[in-house]
Amino acid sequence: MDELSISVVIADRTYKLKIERSEEEAVRAAARAIDEQMKNYASHFQYKDKQDLLAMVALQFSTSTIELDNQIKFSEKGLLLKLEEINGLLTVVPER
Repeated sequence: MDELSISVVIADRTYKLKIERSEEEAVRAAARAIDEQMKNYASHFQYKDKQDLLAMVALQFSTSTIELDNQIKFSEKGLLLKLEEINGLLTVVPER
């Protein structure tokens, strides 16, 4: 395991994390995406505190993740059906 200690800032709070070195770019990008989306919500909507913004960002990202998971499942199901169809065509022995 090649672990790395990093700090990321989300909603003006610093979080110290131990992650795999291979995950660093994704973790930093995720922290940036959260902060960027919070700024976007802050500029368009009224809010009481940053907890409101974090909740909206969490909801948005969770919804996107669920939608992508559903698309992947749908694509995998279609791919599996096509592969079964191709397999059926390839396993048919022509009559002589």
